[in-house]
Amino acid sequence: MLYLSLQNRLKEQHLAIEEVIRNTEASRLSLVPSPGKWSAKDNIVHLAKYQPVFIERINTILKTDLPSFERYLAENDPEFERWRVMDIKDLLERMKADRQLLFNLIISLSDKDLQRVGKHPKFGMLTITQWTEFFVLHEAHHIFTIFQLTNDIQLK
Repeated sequence: MLYLSLQNRLKEQHLAIEEVIRNTEASRLSLVPSPGKWSAKDNIVHLAKYQPVFIERINTILKTDLPSFERYLAENDPEFERWRVMDIKDLLERMKADRQLLFNLIISLSDKDLQRVGKHPKFGMLTITQWTEFFVLHEAHHIFTIFQLTNDIQLK
């Protein structure tokens, strides 16, 4: 079974995005802070688009012994540009729906399933529990970036 803090973050952490951007004008959400950097909206698109990728990876780990994954790069994802033109409201709704699928998948796994392993290109062999922790930590990083971009905080 997943430890409680991981379950809670997996279930609800993404909901913080709506609160973080609640009073932010749409034009500001699309503002690119500097060349080569993502806007707040691009960060949201990335998080929304990565969820189905992550679900697919978990399913691959469940079906395949010791699968190895390449690093997910939005710029290499042919669908990323299509997601970039979606409305923020639609992105957040899609994110909620996909998160429910992801949450239901993960919490339905047995302890034995949670110990199945897949290879991350940087962190090596990770159990599904570790992949899930990595997923929510990665998401938290992007939510913090969105917070910075929508609150006049300097990014480094």
